[in-house]
Amino acid sequence: MAIPSLKKARKKSLWLVLFLALCTPLTDAHTDFVGSACLKVSPTKFLDSLTQVIAVIRQLASILSRFTSHFADFRLATAVSDCLDLLDLSSEVLSWSLSATHNPTGKHNSTGNLSSDLRTWLSAALALPETCMEGLEGTNGIVKGLVSGGVGQVVSLVEQLLAQVLPAEDEFGDGKGKGEFPSWVRPNDRKLLQASGVALAPDAVVAADRSGNYATITDAVLAAPDYSMKRFVIYIKKGVYVENVEIKKKKWNIMIVGDGIDATVISGNRSFIDGWTTFRSPTFAVSGRGFIARDISFENTAGPEKHQAVALRSDSDLSVFYRCGISGYQDSLYTHTMRQFFRECRIRGTVDFIFGDATAMFQNCAIEAKKGLPNQKNTITAHGRKDPNEPTGFSFQFCNISADSDLVGSVSTRQTYLGRPWKSYSRTVFMQSYMSEVIRAEGWLEWNGNFALDTLYYAEYMNTGPGAGVANRVKWPGYHALNDSSEASNFTVTQFIEGNLWLPSTGVTYTAGFTA
Repeated sequence: MAIPSLKKARKKSLWLVLFLALCTPLTDAHTDFVGSACLKVSPTKFLDSLTQVIAVIRQLASILSRFTSHFADFRLATAVSDCLDLLDLSSEVLSWSLSATHNPTGKHNSTGNLSSDLRTWLSAALALPETCMEGLEGTNGIVKGLVSGGVGQVVSLVEQLLAQVLPAEDEFGDGKGKGEFPSWVRPNDRKLLQASGVALAPDAVVAADRSGNYATITDAVLAAPDYSMKRFVIYIKKGVYVENVEIKKKKWNIMIVGDGIDATVISGNRSFIDGWTTFRSPTFAVSGRGFIARDISFENTAGPEKHQAVALRSDSDLSVFYRCGISGYQDSLYTHTMRQFFRECRIRGTVDFIFGDATAMFQNCAIEAKKGLPNQKNTITAHGRKDPNEPTGFSFQFCNISADSDLVGSVSTRQTYLGRPWKSYSRTVFMQSYMSEVIRAEGWLEWNGNFALDTLYYAEYMNTGPGAGVANRVKWPGYHALNDSSEASNFTVTQFIEGNLWLPSTGVTYTAGFTA
C-alpha cells in the first residue's frame, strides 16, 4: 500500500544557509551562494524530500506496530519485529542527514565530509527496508502485502535522494598516503587499539567467573550511556560467553576488548532453520555508531545444515574490527550497512560468508573457506549493492585466502569461489592478496543464470598464489582483471571508505594506499 505524503515541511531557512555554507564555496564575500557542490537539486528540495521520506517511514512503522502482538508464528513475529527495528534505524539515519545539514559542527556530522556521509546514510536507508521484506519471505502473505507497498514507496524516495547527492571533489584522496590508521580514527581511540590490557582503564569489566563488574556482556552494554561522544570501553576477560548480544542504535562509541582472538569468544547458535530471520540470527549485532572490537571472536555454531546463521552483523557507521575472529558456515559475517574496516581478522565460513551492502574494507585478514554440506559450493562474498549510485562494496587488500583445516583435504572436490552477485550492482575487489589453490580457476560464480553479470563490478589486481591466475577467469562484462593502479586505487582505504577522515582516531593499523 502507498502511504499518503504529508504536507511538505516549511522552508528551513537556517538549515538551508548552513547547508550551503558547508557544501558550496563563496564566489565573493559579498555575493550570494551559487550552486551546490553536494547536490544536483536545490538544497530546499532535498531537505523537503528528506522530511517527507522520514514521515512515510514513521507512518508505515506506526501501522505495522499495531500487529506485533497478534502472531503465534515465531518466524512471522520475528520478521515483524525486525521490520520495526529496521524502519526505526532507517528513520534515524535519515534524521542524521537532516541534523548534519542543520549543524555542520554537531555530533551528527561524523566525518566532516557531508557528501560522503549523506551517500553512506542514504545507502543504508535504502538497504534497511529491503531487509525487512527479505525477512518476510515465506511468511503470511497478508502481512507481506501490507508492508510491501509502503516499503516500495520508501525505496523509491530514497533512490531519488541518493541520485541527487554528488561526491565532494575532495572526497577521495590520492590513495598514496601512508599511515598506521585511517584518519577517521581519533587519537584517543588509536591509543586504545594499541594499548596493553593494563593501560586500557576500562569502564566495565565482564568476567564469566564474576571477577569483574558484570557477568554478561549484555549487562555491560546496557550500562553504557546513550548517544555518547565519549568512548565507553568494555573489557571482556578470557572465556566462552554463550549469549546473543545486541548493541542498539542509541549506544554510540562502545569499544569491546578481549584477551585474544582464541581466548575471548562470544558464541551462539541461532539459525534460519530454527525459525530466526537472517537479520536476527547473529550471535553479536551492533547498530550504534563508532563501534570498535579488538582481540575477540564471534562464532555461530549452528552448523552447515542450519543454513543462514550469522556470527557477526554490523550496521555501525565508522566501525573497526581489529584482530577479531568471525566464524560460522553460511552467512558468517553480515556487513549489513555503513562504513566498516577489518584489520588482521580471521573470517571463516562456507556459503556467502561475507555478505551485505556495507562499504567494507578488509586488510591483512585471513579468509578461510570451510567444509560445508555435500555438493555445496563455497562463495566467499555476496555483496548486496542494488543501486548504481550507492558507494558501497567490498575491498580486500593484503589478505590471505585459503582453506580452513577441515577443507584442506577436500579442496579438489569442493568448489570455492571469490563471490557471487546477490544484487544487481554487486561490487567486490581483491587486490594484493594471496590466493591458495582453494579458489577455482574461473574465480567467480553466477547467482542465477545471467542475473547481474552486466551490471556487477568484480575486479582483481596484483594478487599472487596458485588460485590468483586470471587467464581462465569468467568472461562476464562486469568482471575486470586490472593491470594498473589507476582504477584499483579507487578501492584503497583512502578512497573507498574515506579512511583518512576517520580511521586514525580509532587507532587501528591500516595502509592508506598500495604500500604494505
